[in-house]
Amino acid sequence: MRPRFPTRHAPIVMALLLSIAMTMVVSAVSTLRGVGLGPEFMSVWLSSWGLSWIVAFPTVLVILPLVRRLTGWLCP
Repeated sequence: MRPRFPTRHAPIVMALLLSIAMTMVVSAVSTLRGVGLGPEFMSVWLSSWGLSWIVAFPTVLVILPLVRRLTGWLCP
């Protein structure tokens, strides 16, 4: 059985999943460009991703309401 969260937690769960996915992709691309696909890639990438996610998750929680309002204003 999969874990279920109350509907009121949906914005936080969405921000969590979005921040994980986006920071994984962006840090992987940056790490690949910086160190290449060598033996050190995985350890450097995981370290970069962890730091990126620690910054991104709270940022998404703060910025998401503003982005929703801006989207509503741009797309009435």
